[in-house]
Amino acid sequence: MEGLVSRAGRFVKQAGGYEAFIPAPLPPNPSVTMDGEMLRLLSDADRVLGRLDGITTVLPNPDLFVAMYVRQEAVLSSQIEGTQSTLEDVLQYEIDAKGRKYPRDVAEVCNYVKAMNHGLKRQKELPLSLRLIKELHAQLLAGVRGQHREPGEFRKTQNWIGPQGCNLTNAQFVPPPPSELMPALSDLETFLHSREDLPALIHCGLAHAQFETIHPFLDGNGRVGRLLITFLLCECEILQRPLLYLSHYFKLHRAEYYDRLMAIRLSGDWEGWLKFFLRGVVEVSREAANTARSIIRLREEHQTLIRNSFGSSAGMALRLLDWLYYSPLTTPRGAEDFLKCVYATANKLIRQFERHGLLQEVTGGMRNRVYQYRPYVDLFLLREETSQSAEEGERQVQTTEN
Repeated sequence: MEGLVSRAGRFVKQAGGYEAFIPAPLPPNPSVTMDGEMLRLLSDADRVLGRLDGITTVLPNPDLFVAMYVRQEAVLSSQIEGTQSTLEDVLQYEIDAKGRKYPRDVAEVCNYVKAMNHGLKRQKELPLSLRLIKELHAQLLAGVRGQHREPGEFRKTQNWIGPQGCNLTNAQFVPPPPSELMPALSDLETFLHSREDLPALIHCGLAHAQFETIHPFLDGNGRVGRLLITFLLCECEILQRPLLYLSHYFKLHRAEYYDRLMAIRLSGDWEGWLKFFLRGVVEVSREAANTARSIIRLREEHQTLIRNSFGSSAGMALRLLDWLYYSPLTTPRGAEDFLKCVYATANKLIRQFERHGLLQEVTGGMRNRVYQYRPYVDLFLLREETSQSAEEGERQVQTTEN
């Protein structure tokens, strides 16, 4: 690759004998070719995103449903980087972080949730910028594996990407050296703030790929880069609520994901990457819209059941039902705190939910019982199982961030 130059940048030999990639500023030059296939994919993506955004206007409380999407994105994005925690692990950890044994990396997934929520809150007062990106990274690595790898700070040493155990001399890809890092990041920030004449989804796809190429942190680059996609969609006002997450698609097609990013660096194939990205937007938007519709149907069905079967406790039961869409694992004590009632009332209500199939006890014990709103959780677990099955077929695609 020595001296290789593409429209995406160039490989430059370093003092250690390895070659690092110096990215060219965005947008690409020559500009992105908007051929018939690209225009069709862009049109499809815009249409399905519009439908997904429209569904949020009829959701009874979109913010409650967003919470589960954020958790699932955290799980899937973290699994791409090798964590083993599941959505159920995260839900259990949230209500009982100290009382049980969990996979070691569940805290990493919960940090991803915190980073996402932090970013969504901060975006109301701070535009997407290098400052916000550093804040996200600090949240992501706080107190977990990687906490000693300069959380919230851009790297000052060289990193690389490749199979487990590789080094700089045999890595698959070496991002910009520290001396070139801040110029590359400054160019990216300028691009984030500009809209040029590019369609918003093209702008978003270019920004994500460029961030992954720059790889500005010693750890956590993939997760931060995937967070950026959601923030850009919201900042561009494509979505009113963060209901689109591409980690599921990237995990299902992980080999192609890495190959498309490398093709940008090796041959400047921005178009191949963007078409892959847009197909992901279409696929995930349709899936998210179907899930949202299923949530609406489920809620209406269970509201009807409660009104017809719970008698005088129906009003309180409906309040608890809505809370379960935010926190689908609960305890009698948790219900007591939420409903502001006495323990006996909360416990009786939990038992009513259990008798009608709305809650399922998941500990199997007689004390410290935990109940899950299984019909709701199942809507998301099916998606997670699909990702895990696909991962079994791609075990050979292992990368290490250094």
